Amino acid sequence: MSRLDFTPYRRTTVGFDHLFDLLESQVRNNSGDNYPPFNIERRSEDEYRITLAIAGFRAEDLDITAQQNLLTVAGRKRDEEATSEMLHVGIANRGFERRFELADYVRVESADLADGLLILDLVREVPDAMKPKKIAVNGTAATLKAVPDSSEPDESSAA
Repeated sequence: MSRLDFTPYRRTTVGFDHLFDLLESQVRNNSGDNYPPFNIERRSEDEYRITLAIAGFRAEDLDITAQQNLLTVAGRKRDEEATSEMLHVGIANRGFERRFELADYVRVESADLADGLLILDLVREVPDAMKPKKIAVNGTAATLKAVPDSSEPDESSAA
């Protein structure tokens, strides 16, 4: 089992405990199960898309839950009555659960299922109170005056 040691970073940072805990838990929980395969795409500065390949699943077989900073996608295969004898089963017929840690202010905007792909569009909406603001000095815009370089001779004293 691989182990990451973030001790040197923990010693020199303040307030990043949640980030290091998240990274360490991902290493611990990575069981090597890559089913179903997925892509994560950044579409713009504040828009993301997660695409999961879930061939054989219908919309009613899926459970998508978004909590504070966690998106969980679970699929439960329905029991189908066998009308014939299967000679080879190569299409996965098992349930799954995928978890995605979401950053603050990221929410699921839409979920679409088409052609065996589940497409989840996410958007980051930072509240206005959290966005950067320009601060005026004394209620007016600050102005800078050019200060002459003392190494250059002053024109008035040269005459």
